[in-house]
Amino acid sequence: MKNHTLKYTLATLIAALSLPGCNTGTSPHEARPLIVTEQVPHDSDDPAIWINHEDPSKSLVLGTDKDANGGVYVFDLKGRILKEKTVTGLARPNNIDIGYGLMLGGKPVDIAVVTERLTSKLRVFALPGMEPIDNGGLPVFENQKFAAPMGIALYKRPSDNAVFAVVSRKQGPQDGTYLWQYLLEDDGSGQVIATKVREFGAWSGKKEIEAVAVDNEAGRIYYSDEGFGIRSYRADPEHPDAGAELALFATEGITRDHEGIAIVSDSNNGGWIIVSDQSAGELHLYSRNGGTPDTMEHHTLKRVVKTAAIETDGIEAAPELNGTGFPKGLFVAMSDDRTFQYYSLEDIIGTQ
Repeated sequence: MKNHTLKYTLATLIAALSLPGCNTGTSPHEARPLIVTEQVPHDSDDPAIWINHEDPSKSLVLGTDKDANGGVYVFDLKGRILKEKTVTGLARPNNIDIGYGLMLGGKPVDIAVVTERLTSKLRVFALPGMEPIDNGGLPVFENQKFAAPMGIALYKRPSDNAVFAVVSRKQGPQDGTYLWQYLLEDDGSGQVIATKVREFGAWSGKKEIEAVAVDNEAGRIYYSDEGFGIRSYRADPEHPDAGAELALFATEGITRDHEGIAIVSDSNNGGWIIVSDQSAGELHLYSRNGGTPDTMEHHTLKRVVKTAAIETDGIEAAPELNGTGFPKGLFVAMSDDRTFQYYSLEDIIGTQ
């Protein structure tokens, strides 16, 4: 096997070495990456993690390269680009998410779904091979003045295993219809089709809504109303309260933009909602719930973590990958030097 050396950019090294405790171990509330990926060609933006449940060591990290001639770059857990799985030639791919077990051709298929901003489409690929299964793309926000999709999050409804895509856009109205939700299903030939099931989502009108995340276990959607706060809605479009905003939090303490969101559940304390404070180079960790069903929507700031990533936009966490060299799991942060940084989740959430 050839010896492979990962190439850190100068900016990444400077940022990492500037952290106190870099040479003596990670200090409390500060973290440094265990691995920095190889660079994408243009503009790193949003990561997603596919968990190989049969062999976690063969899990994958997918990251978008947001360019007019961009792509989805696929990395192994050492940060190396897997060229045979990487998809290029996409028209400004923005955000990406992973879904498990969508029934196609009579069998469950894991999928990666990407927003392709310049074509106003979702692109869908089968994992782990990244074969396209969308007949060239699924149109979204049809017949809308503002139709450029940005954020994407997938929800699998426990009652019937239906898979939904929640999509945000570059611009939208303030009438509570900024986000659209689509049912993803087989078209009868093993390809994916999308059917709109609802429009929802308040917007402050300040900046934009990009980051969207789903807490599948709790049935909640969270999204970043940039420069304003984090909002929460029900994930099931057929829930009686589907149109009601459940929570608005993180309205103070964010330096500029509320960006990426990652959800981490924990049976001991409920878990965390992790939000990227982009310009501060920080992660803000909020309580995932208040500990009881009556306090499910109480999200209080519990921890702030400084990272070495530059202008972090998208983030993702996989606690399931706690046996692959990442204590308590893998945490991935986009860095604005065309890389993605891998952290031990333990360094982000602490040992509590």
